[in-house]
This record gives sequence, structure tokens and C-alpha cells, in this order.
Amino acid sequence: MDARVSEGRTGTLSSMPSRPRRSGLRLSVGFILAKRFTLCAFANFVDVLRLAADEGDRSRPILCNWSVLSDTMCAIPSSSAVSVQPNERLGDPTRFDYIVVVGGVMDDLTGLGAPYAAYLKRAAAAGIPLIGLCTGGFLLHKAGLMQGYRCCVSWFHHADFLEQFDGLHPVSDQIFIDDGDRLTCSGGASSAHLAAYLVERHVGRAQASKSLHIMIIDDAMRPEKPQPGVSMDISTRDPMVMRALLLMQQNIDTPLSVAELARRMGHSKRQLERHFRSALGDSPQAAFLQIRLTFARHLIETTDKLVSAVAVECGFCDSSHLSRMFRQRFGSTPQEIRRRTAGDDRQAA
Repeated sequence: MDARVSEGRTGTLSSMPSRPRRSGLRLSVGFILAKRFTLCAFANFVDVLRLAADEGDRSRPILCNWSVLSDTMCAIPSSSAVSVQPNERLGDPTRFDYIVVVGGVMDDLTGLGAPYAAYLKRAAAAGIPLIGLCTGGFLLHKAGLMQGYRCCVSWFHHADFLEQFDGLHPVSDQIFIDDGDRLTCSGGASSAHLAAYLVERHVGRAQASKSLHIMIIDDAMRPEKPQPGVSMDISTRDPMVMRALLLMQQNIDTPLSVAELARRMGHSKRQLERHFRSALGDSPQAAFLQIRLTFARHLIETTDKLVSAVAVECGFCDSSHLSRMFRQRFGSTPQEIRRRTAGDDRQAA
């Protein structure tokens, strides 16, 4: 029998009680899927386990096993309309090394229901680490299981978290967080990296690397790796302004007018402008331009995309328009910033 090892919230390693298990099994994971769960986050996590569990990609659950848990055994629809049939009913959570909650779209985050909340609380009481994928951290919080823990959320949902969960401090500049017996990740490809992190801990580094390489993912990323994309620092608790900023982030390539933003939010243009002035001391147009320029600079510094392509992706008329705005905001053109970044990288190497 192997002892389960968990990285504590203080950064030290503490041994967890070992449990009887099938010979050869090193990692066992139970999944709870929310209604309209994110299929990508679930599939990435499971495939890393599958590929680490056996030689090659033969898919036999020898070193790892996994099961989708349910209260009703009804098929669970994902946000992409593909349904997953559970494997077994809720039972003894101590059968697993980890219980993973896979969240879904924001509009359906009403909670998992009483049987699931009770199951997760039993697991937490027994010392089983709980994992939130994508918006799964939101659902763990709704079940009362995230107090005192940091929670990794996608930069895309940062404002939603602040608006719905007062008093918590989400982290949106890392791909995942290991906070001892609570692990959370921002979803998408980061689910594969979190799964590989656990496979490396329990099964071995070679198996973790093999899984990622077969999935055509170059190398495992550590928790502190920044999320792709740009996180907008939000220095206001005004719900109207936070919601408007999120809509701006979602429409970087096709900038919305202030009137259209207000219409989508069910407010008047004057009301939205008044809230921005009060909360940020600036206009919605200025905030939107800052978001677009920040994202454009991110693309210039981290990709090889043509300046003209970056301009289109960030909602500017053409490369000349982007260059003018760049010079006004950053004091340099996109080409100058790219050359400077390349020079810094060569010096670091």
C-alpha cells in the first residue's frame, strides 16, 4: 500500500493515511460533473490519467483509475451538448485519492444539490482533497468548502467571482493552485497540467510527461505558470462596472459602443458612464481602449503574429491605427517593443 502524500498549505509535505487498494493502483479519482459541465476540462484531465495508467495508450486502468459519480445515474449534459453517462452512484468517498468537481457555464452555477454537497463534505471531513476544474471552485464555495482557501479562476471569470462571492480573493494569474487539500484550476488545457502534476506526484514523472507528449503538449507547467491571455486588474467593487469590463474583455475584436454595452446590461448610457467615472475616474471608452491595448501588447511580446493581424484581433482599423495608439500609451511602436522583448530574451538565455 502506498501512502497518499499531499502538499500542505504551508508548503510542507505531510503523509496521509494509506488505504487498502488493488495491487499496482497508485492514483484513484472520482468525478462529479455539474449540469452543462465544461467537456474540455473534463476530457483533458481524464486523458492524462488514461495515458498514465498503462503502457502506450492501451487505456487499461492499471496505475490509475477514475469514475464518474452520480446521485441519480442519469446522463449528464455538457455545455457542448455531449452527455456523459455516470459509472457509479455516490458511495464512500475514501475510495478515492481525490474528488474532482467539474464546473460548467456561469448561468447554471446554482449549486450541485444536497446529495452532492453532503458527499463532498464527507470527503472533506475524511481528509480527501477536493479539486475544482473550471468553475468547479465556484461550486465548492457554494457548498461551503472553500473558506480560507485560495481559488484559481480564469481571467475570463475574475469579475464574476468577485461579484458573486464576496470576501474571497480569487487568483487569475496562475494556471492552477495547490492549496493543500483544495486544488483548483482555470479549466481548458490547464486541466491537463493539473492532472499531470498529480500523476507525477503519485505515479511518476515519466508517466506524467508521456501523457502530455501523447496529447501533443510540450512540457508540464507548474502551478505558478501565468494563464494565457490578459488579466485585467479590477480595482473596483462596483458590480455594474465589473460586468461592463467583462463584456469588454469578451468583445476585444469587435469593440462595442457605450450605448450597446449599456443596452446589453439593461442600463442607460448615462448611468453606465456615471458609474465608470465614480468607480474608475475614467470613461468606459478609455477603459475599453486600455483593455485592447494591453491585450495587443501581450500578443506583440509573446507571439510572432504580424502587427496587422494583432490590430484586427484587438479591434483596431489597421496596423497604422494600432501603432498610433501604442505610441500614445506606451511611448513605443509595436515593432520597437517586439525588438526590445526579443533582445531581453536573448540576454536572459
